[in-house]
Amino acid sequence: MSTSTPRAIAIIGSGATGYTAAKVLRAEGFTGSITMIGSEQAAPYRRPTVSKELLTGTKSIEQVQLGPAIDGVDVRSGVTAVGVTDSAVLLDEGDPVPYDALLLATGSRARQLDLPGHVFSLRGVADVAPLHAEIVRTESLLVIGGGLIGCEVAAAARSLGAEVTVLEAASAPLNRIAPASISQMYVDLHADNGIEFHTDVAVTDLDERGDGTVSVTAADGRSWSAGTVLVSVGSVPNIELAADIGLEIGSGILVDAGMRTSAPNIYAAGDVAEVPNRILGGTYRSEHWNGALDQATRAARSMLGLDPGVLDVPWGWSTQHGVNLQFAGWTGPDDEYVLARGSIEDRRFTACALRDGRLVGAIGVGFPKDIRQVRAAIATETAVDHHQLTEAWLDGPAAAVR
Repeated sequence: MSTSTPRAIAIIGSGATGYTAAKVLRAEGFTGSITMIGSEQAAPYRRPTVSKELLTGTKSIEQVQLGPAIDGVDVRSGVTAVGVTDSAVLLDEGDPVPYDALLLATGSRARQLDLPGHVFSLRGVADVAPLHAEIVRTESLLVIGGGLIGCEVAAAARSLGAEVTVLEAASAPLNRIAPASISQMYVDLHADNGIEFHTDVAVTDLDERGDGTVSVTAADGRSWSAGTVLVSVGSVPNIELAADIGLEIGSGILVDAGMRTSAPNIYAAGDVAEVPNRILGGTYRSEHWNGALDQATRAARSMLGLDPGVLDVPWGWSTQHGVNLQFAGWTGPDDEYVLARGSIEDRRFTACALRDGRLVGAIGVGFPKDIRQVRAAIATETAVDHHQLTEAWLDGPAAAVR
């Protein structure tokens, strides 16, 4: 890897990761050329609003932009990177973009189901208007997938007056990050707002009827119908460019603690990057807002030969029906959960996750400070057992951890 400061930096991806990296590069004094390449036509915006404020129409795309144009950054919107050489990014239109250092911030795309007929997916701002229009026109929505995005869209559609049904393949929603008690809380929350939730649904067929409705059938014979269908079954990292140039790939593009890939002067960050877990060992992919910002900062500093620092303990959030869930660390459904504060039934609580006796994360509603305290304790590898996980711990010794 070259140790010299680059003169030209190319960033493939104009989302939060790419924008933040460019902003940090300038803040750190980089005066060379920066070119940001994005396939979306929109200026960089806050993607989490796609399934919430943008879909409901409570905010415009202008209101959720990440910020003003960054000094001297050449933004190529609406063009796609189709190849990478040792010194340039090849585009589907226009001249190649030269680089001394390259950041792959290619993000991820919605995973598709092999179903006949026309269904919607939701990943970017271009998907919002068509889906919004159909929800309003048909006044009914069937969501295939009970993860965070699927549940957020369900709540948004309900606020628009639609009849909404959610189909989840697993035995509970949010089952990747939450225990059964919290999953059930969300089933109840949606039910209280008039949304039907069905679990253990293996969708096998989709049929567009002559009356304009769509019928969805499960393997066990159950069926549902609605005017609009959204498939929200997770995302797939956009690793194709990286694979084409021979970078090491796992569940994403493998990087070190400085966001460096296996190739000199090529870095990766955001949804597409598989990063080392300095706390628990192994690697992971963060698909949340803070991960994009944090990794972009580390990548930018690495490009300039600066100490990138350590990655933050990840965290994320989801707002549904006015209830804001926050989660931190690496929680899983099979962890031991200790209710440190509040009540899950009251939808105001902090639950800490232990794995093999070690604090690995927290999930909560209504106590964001607790989530920050747990993140700090995990980051400093503070020893704690389940007997200590109480309000007194969160308000006392944990509060002193920074």
